[in-house]
Parts: sequence; structure tokens; C-alpha cells
Amino acid sequence: MSKDWQEVSGGITAPKGFKAAGIAAGLKPSGAPDLTLIYSDTEAIGAGVFTTSQVRAACVDYCRQILEAKPSIRAILCNAGQANAATGEQGLQDTLTSAQWLSKALNIPAEAILLASTGVIGRRINMAALEAGIPKVVAALSDQGGDQAARSILTTDLVPKSIALETIIDQRPVRIGGISKGSGMIHPNMATMLAFITCDAAVSTSLWQQMLSRATDKSFNQITVDGDTSTNDCLIALANGQSRTPAITEMGPAAEKLEGMLTEVCQHLARAVARDGEGATCLIEVQVSGAHDDPAARQVAKTIAGSSLVKSAVFGRDPNWGRIAAAAGRAGVPFNQDALRIKLGDILLMENGQPLPFDRQAASDYLKQAAAGAYLKEDTVLICVSLGDGSGSGIAWGCDLSYDYVKINAEYTT
Repeated sequence: MSKDWQEVSGGITAPKGFKAAGIAAGLKPSGAPDLTLIYSDTEAIGAGVFTTSQVRAACVDYCRQILEAKPSIRAILCNAGQANAATGEQGLQDTLTSAQWLSKALNIPAEAILLASTGVIGRRINMAALEAGIPKVVAALSDQGGDQAARSILTTDLVPKSIALETIIDQRPVRIGGISKGSGMIHPNMATMLAFITCDAAVSTSLWQQMLSRATDKSFNQITVDGDTSTNDCLIALANGQSRTPAITEMGPAAEKLEGMLTEVCQHLARAVARDGEGATCLIEVQVSGAHDDPAARQVAKTIAGSSLVKSAVFGRDPNWGRIAAAAGRAGVPFNQDALRIKLGDILLMENGQPLPFDRQAASDYLKQAAAGAYLKEDTVLICVSLGDGSGSGIAWGCDLSYDYVKINAEYTT
């Protein structure tokens, strides 16, 4: 991790002036926590990145409209259990009603509230459970509620995903905290299933949105589990200025440091989503260099990370580098195949477009050890690809494709 910041405890509530809560409101049949509230004690600016799918949840369109008006944001409410996507006019009305109920409970304007939903597509929110749960989640708000919030947004996830970082800007501590959820239907064309970020820096609305969009391109837009983009994808970030640092309104040293820390938070959460992919046994990190620019390198990296053949080979502990080369070739990025170089961990498999002799057993053992978490600290399979001598580089993250992925999704609603 960069020397410019350090990890701190607290997750989404680590930045000053933020509270959170997560409760079981009866939205999920399992009785697990399913209602999350994130709250800023003072007015905050908001930024967001959302799914580009033509089939969207009502909350996605609602949040877009709210943020376009650039109001002060005070709260984010998230329900788990029902996606409220493809639910027509009634689904939109349920969204508006949800905001009105929370507005009354918090005594804040409805336009100061952002909403998110996750769960089964085509199912409306259980409004009776939500109405009863809102006063309870408001009462549970705490500056120690980050862990509960991280758990109550989950669906098929196996583990909660949370982080908080701190840096020094103008001799004052500044913090960014974040939580995310996602395990299946992960191939974002914006962000991930759901992610929420809080920050106590003072920053202009337009610059905060620009920072979030750039951070997204280097993080959530570079993960893939199964090639499917969700109807509910959203990444929302709030900044309330409670660190009392001077306002950041344009790029410069302070803005660069803040954006760097924001990107680190996003990348940590994105990697956690990919590692928690449904049925996964390991994280795959693909590093691409030598492309003509960074977007081209990121495109090749994500194509390789998302290849079903590459993912299956990793699960089978088969060092079949031909699948890596083939995925790179179909990524839509021109390069000279005679310059292609591929490494699996420390094992060089191809150079100057030519296959090299290598120890297949050692390569297979590398995949086995990574999957068992024994070879690398973060049980990561590292694939490095060079396309030539260009200056572009990029990273993508994915996971292996196991039998369990099919089982989980074959039985998702049954």
C-alpha cells in the first residue's frame, strides 16, 4: 500500500460525520440482515456511477435524477432481497414511497436521499417489511455501525467487503471508507453490484464526480466473474467536508492524493468482489503492458480475466497458455503477435510470440497452491501479458470458474 495513506478501522463510518446501521427487517426469507442505512450528520455532496443496462432497477433511474440536480445528500438506504428491477410503474412508485418514508423518519428532504436495491430481478420490494424496518434502522444508526452495514447489503456473498484509509492533507487527517457487495452477475460496465463510499474531505461536486469516474475505470470496471452485468449496478460516493481541510476544487497535489486514495479504496473493494465470485477458489489478476495506451491494456486484461476458457483452465490447474493468447487476440486491440509475452506467476510460457519449454508440473502446482492460499498471501493467480513496447498498461481481476458456480445459479430462485 502507498506510503501516502494507511488503513484504519471503521469501514464506511471511519470518515468524520458518518453513521451507519444494518438490521434484519424481514426482507429476506432467511431472516438475515437486509436493510442498510448510511447517514451523514451534515450536508454532503454526492457522486455516482450506474449500470448502462437498458433494463434497470427503479432506484438506478431515481438516483441518476437526484444526482443530476446536484442537491446536498444526507442518506443512502439499501434493501437486500428484492431487486425491484423490471417491475414497471409500481416499482418506481415503491422507490418514491421508500424515499418519502425515510424522509419523514430522518426529518430531511426526500431529495437528500439516495436508494439502492439488490436481490431477485422482477420482484418488488416487500413494502410492509420496509415500512416497519425504516424506524428501526434509523434508531440503530451509530458511528460504529460500519460492520453491520457491510453485512446487511449482501446476497449470495460469502464475506462482507469493507475498507477505510486515512491520509494527511494540509496537515489534517482525511479518511475514505467503503463497502461493497457482489458475487455473481459481475461484469460491470460502470461499477459493481453495489458499492458505497464515504469521505470527509471538502471537494467540489464536479471534481468529486470526475475522480469517482476515473477510479471506477481502474477498479470496478476491471472486474469480472461471469460476464453478466446487473440491472442494479451502482457506486455512490458521499463527501461531507468534516475533515475541515480547505476545499479541493481543481486538480493539484491535494486532489491527486485524494483521488489516489479513492482509487485504492475502489480497487480493494473490486478485488474483494472478484475473489468472492460465486463458487470461486481463487482470485485471478491479469496485468497487461506494452499496449498503445492504458484503455487498450485494460481492455485486453479484462478480456483475459473474463474468458470462460481461461477461468476453467485455472480451476482445473491446467497451465494452458494458449487460452490466454487467444483471449488477448480477440480483445479488439491491435498488436503484433510476434511481440506477445506471457507469464504465469514467475513462469515464462511465451516470448516474442513463440512458445517456450516450461515445467508443466511446476506451473500446475502454482495454480494449486494459489487456489489453496499457500503460494501468495491473497491466493492470487497472476497472469502477466506484454503486447509490445507501447506505454499502455492495465490490470483486471476475475476468478476461476468452478462446478459450484453452475450449481448456485441453476438453483438461484428455486
